[in-house]
Amino acid sequence: MFEFISGIILLLIVIVLLVTNIRVVPQARAYVVERLGAYNATWEVGLHFKIPLIDKISKKVSLKEHVIDFPPQPVITKDNVTMEIDTVLYFQITDPKLYTYGAENPMAAIENLTATTLRNIIGELELDGTLTSRELINTKIRVVLDEATDAWGIKINRVEVKNIVPPRDIQVAMEKQMRAERERREAIIRAEGEKNSAILIAEGHKEAVILEAEAQKQAAIRSAEGEAEAILMVQKATADGIKMLVESQPNKEVLALKSMEAFAAAANGRATKIIIPSEIQGIAGLATSFAELVKEDKIPELKPIEKKA
Repeated sequence: MFEFISGIILLLIVIVLLVTNIRVVPQARAYVVERLGAYNATWEVGLHFKIPLIDKISKKVSLKEHVIDFPPQPVITKDNVTMEIDTVLYFQITDPKLYTYGAENPMAAIENLTATTLRNIIGELELDGTLTSRELINTKIRVVLDEATDAWGIKINRVEVKNIVPPRDIQVAMEKQMRAERERREAIIRAEGEKNSAILIAEGHKEAVILEAEAQKQAAIRSAEGEAEAILMVQKATADGIKMLVESQPNKEVLALKSMEAFAAAANGRATKIIIPSEIQGIAGLATSFAELVKEDKIPELKPIEKKA
């Protein structure tokens, strides 16, 4: 009976030891296992069994990307300006074994190395270069840290300069400089706007004068064309009247009467002296002859001549 109970107890102990030494490594994790105090293996994702009392999990390592925000570090520029710069570091553990046995405190080592590298880089730059060279600073720090941390199983993915804080008096001077620069740019922009406005106004006035001159030219041309057309129409009407008069074959008395009408039109009530040709004589007799012609109805019918202005 005692042996049976002892066997059951021993079996339970074995089962407990087996159960308690079964390990499941989750995703993005790695376990560093030591056997009798020496490195044995690195467990990756999956089910693993640890030999009781012989194997020991030395370190559980996260393989995710880590972010460390280091506190501000005082640095001195090439032109002897003291400022504070804080950086953000993005890194990932690529070799759990080297990370476990490479350095006693990898994070402290990285922080000190970052501060030292930052001081060396800023010491080669002046104040203005420091404020405008963040990308250069980030790249140089990352290259130095990545090379140094390879032996620790760490991969530096990215380094960012978070803040650059110069002394208060330097900040005040920079604000005044920026304000003066903005005022200068504003004055230049205003002057350019006024210049462009004056140019546009002058060009508009010029175009208006050109258009007005062109309009006057066109009006003069149209007026001259109208006058020429009117003269042509008057001459045509006169020619048509003469043609009709010739075709009607007038006698001497009618021609004499037309001559008198022409002289009357020439005088127009404003002439002070009228010279009558020698061919036109005997106006009283001519008037009598005209009266006789009217009685005998011998004057040919003439069509009226329309005059167009």
